[in-house]
Amino acid sequence: MSDDANPAHDFIGKTIAANSVVLFMKGVPEQPRCGFSGMVVQVLDHLGVDFIGVDVLQDETLREGIKSFSDWPTIPQLYVKGEFIGGADIVREMFQSGELKAHMTETGVLAD
Repeated sequence: MSDDANPAHDFIGKTIAANSVVLFMKGVPEQPRCGFSGMVVQVLDHLGVDFIGVDVLQDETLREGIKSFSDWPTIPQLYVKGEFIGGADIVREMFQSGELKAHMTETGVLAD
């Protein structure tokens, strides 16, 4: 099955192209349905990042599609300006080191 025939990949591609910061997560930002998703939401909120959350629990095709789209086995997954950043552990490490804020500023998502 090619990516062209995968509606989930099509949706994911369009979503990350249309939004500067996208978090594919379990639940929604206001009500995360797993601790890892909740932690990433807290980090983004703390940094003051405007982002959209996409609930992968609403659609099994999307839930599996995001894993194959990024070639990353776990959810949540964070995208900034179309680039896959990583999952919860990577986001936490980047936040703690200051790298995430720097990246958000460099990409124009956050003001200096």
